Amino acid sequence: MGGNHTIRSLTNSKNNGLLPLGAGEFLLLNTLVIASAQNPDVQPLLTQLQDHQVTVTNAEELSSAWLNSYVNKLGGEHLLLIDAQNFSITLRQSAFDLLDLVTKAHADWSMIYSDYETMEEDSISEVHLLDHHIGRVRDNTDFGFVWLINLRKLKKHLPFSSDIEQHWLYDMRLGLSEQGEVVHIANRYAGSLYRVAKNLADQNVFDYLLQSKESQLELERICTHHLERIGACLEEGRGYRSVPYADKHYELTASVIIPVNNRPEFIGAAIESVQRQTIQDIEVIIVVNGGVDDPTVSVVNDYLPGGKLHDPSKPAVKLLVVDINNIGFCLNSGLRAACGKFYVQLDSDDQLTEDAVEKIIAVFGEDDRIGMVIGSYEVWEKQNDNSLTRMESIPVVTHDEWTEANGRNNLLRINGAGAPRSFYIDLADDLGYLDMNTSPYARNYGEDYGMVIRMSEQYRIGRVWDPIYKVIRHGGGTDHSIDQATVDRNDNAKDIMRQEAILRRQKFNEAVNG
Repeated sequence: MGGNHTIRSLTNSKNNGLLPLGAGEFLLLNTLVIASAQNPDVQPLLTQLQDHQVTVTNAEELSSAWLNSYVNKLGGEHLLLIDAQNFSITLRQSAFDLLDLVTKAHADWSMIYSDYETMEEDSISEVHLLDHHIGRVRDNTDFGFVWLINLRKLKKHLPFSSDIEQHWLYDMRLGLSEQGEVVHIANRYAGSLYRVAKNLADQNVFDYLLQSKESQLELERICTHHLERIGACLEEGRGYRSVPYADKHYELTASVIIPVNNRPEFIGAAIESVQRQTIQDIEVIIVVNGGVDDPTVSVVNDYLPGGKLHDPSKPAVKLLVVDINNIGFCLNSGLRAACGKFYVQLDSDDQLTEDAVEKIIAVFGEDDRIGMVIGSYEVWEKQNDNSLTRMESIPVVTHDEWTEANGRNNLLRINGAGAPRSFYIDLADDLGYLDMNTSPYARNYGEDYGMVIRMSEQYRIGRVWDPIYKVIRHGGGTDHSIDQATVDRNDNAKDIMRQEAILRRQKFNEAVNG
């Protein structure tokens, strides 16, 4: 494509079922098409954009300096931004007419985005995006590939910082949300404004781990500056207090709580990973939520007194059986039955390393302001013969965005909080317990995410950087190959928690700053 160029007055194709342009107030429209060497053929799209000022730029040559200069030189009222870096995009004939009317109906709009459809061979699928709100600060939120931008409001956000090299679209979107209303044009059926020639792959919650360190740091800077501008950024150390239970005596050091539903083939290995701990004054509480007929119950019974695998010299196993599949309810029930000072997380299909509890407790002892400790983990895969193989393609997950200075702000950008998580059990009552599917959109997902956010606002988060937890991937797991509807539901749940956190933090900063 060879750099930047401007295309004007392309061949009229009104009678070919393409976009009828050149009329009305959208003569004030500027269009920026971002392409790349991976998708060099944008001519069909450019043919649609006849009679307009269109700038095509190579994504590989795009810079903050170029963008600042380009936007500042633009006249008119609107900028249509089309991200055609990887996929071919076709606009609907009526797209501009609809966009024009939406700008009239929303006086304070700053950006308009819409649902879209994808096409693979002859199969068309509709992509329904999430409505915007103040909690949508994740860097992976899908806003589609075509944005209409209010130029006056965009210029208020300029200049783009020179240290933004990859993620200026993320910065632009957050900045525009500060300047006015981000409007979503939703589609029920056949209501998409454009079509994208792409194949939607299954979702993988580990994808973000493969981003480079430089990319992650840039995203963190962008999100932090946004939180600063809206008054929701927490300064390092601000608001921390001493844990009132740090010196309290407890019967046991820790209680490992495992919620489980119909996983008899995994629960034994999970229990035994607890019983092998180097610290032995602990217990493991199994909360089966499939009722008494759940086959997991019979396996756990083997570890109870009288069972064939019971060993009184090892940490005790307790069994609670409920008949409601609600993970937060299971965990909170376990917390109420616990005798330990600290709760330690363990999923039914995962395992703790032998020194996990020892290393967690050591971190709590460093500072009485530490209310929660988060560890690091490795990802293992279960093979057909039931053996486990370390997945070398995924590095040790340390979540090193949990810096002392900025971890609790950066937490709002990403979905992960690390594993295993541990906290003072008595703090659960103080902070409102783990979510029991009462938060909007929560469906046995993110039950402790809100707790992590609330904890970080009042107490330090300690870290164990060594891998002390094994995440086991298998065909029945929920950590990969998730369909889009489930991803959207889960993102909605956590984004509401982010929204609540932002509003809390704004109030806190207002009170502290007078």
